[in-house]
Amino acid sequence: MKSVTPYDRPREKFERLGPAGLGDNELLALVLGSGSRGRNALDLANDLIHEVGGLHGFMRVTAGDLRRVGGVGRARAAQVLAAVELGRRTLARGAAERPNLRSPAQLAAHLMPQYGAGAVEQFGIVMLDSKSRLIRIRLVATGTVDSAVVHPREVFREAAAASAAAIVLFHNHPSGDPTPSEDDLILTNRMVNAGIVMGIDVVDHIILGERRYCSLLETGMMPRTA
Repeated sequence: MKSVTPYDRPREKFERLGPAGLGDNELLALVLGSGSRGRNALDLANDLIHEVGGLHGFMRVTAGDLRRVGGVGRARAAQVLAAVELGRRTLARGAAERPNLRSPAQLAAHLMPQYGAGAVEQFGIVMLDSKSRLIRIRLVATGTVDSAVVHPREVFREAAAASAAAIVLFHNHPSGDPTPSEDDLILTNRMVNAGIVMGIDVVDHIILGERRYCSLLETGMMPRTA
């Protein structure tokens, strides 16, 4: 793209402004990657858009239609049609429904297969929205056979970044016995107090054992927030 100043080239603009800051022809130039003999990728993108009758025309073109434009062979036609198909699929397929994890049993069932068994202790958080739907799960600390050191700042950094309304703490006991220790209760209390400051509810702490779990909420050991 020697005819376009480096500052205004599509790739540089993309890095500076993001995809929303680019025109249709510039986005298509990025898909193409390069131009052909005597023409840069932006020229080629303009020719393609003109050939199909505007951006919407890409929804009904074939590879043969695209290859009528000079400089577009099988590989470039495939690149363009693959990008179009990806866009079509994002519209046709709605986002998968996020699971609603309201009860300790539901949470434990969701966590147990991946985090229940482990040779070392792992501490993580389940991040939920205001309707108790799962946003994401993150491990925050991995420790030894009997402990994992975790600080509230790591926990709430993750929760705030995900815009979580509430979190559930969890960790596994490699011994297989999910009975909470005194240290587990002290840590839970620290997290609840930090959550009050951050405005993010800590609704439970689930301890995973071997095919069993313990929920501090279910057992009445969860610290009160009021």
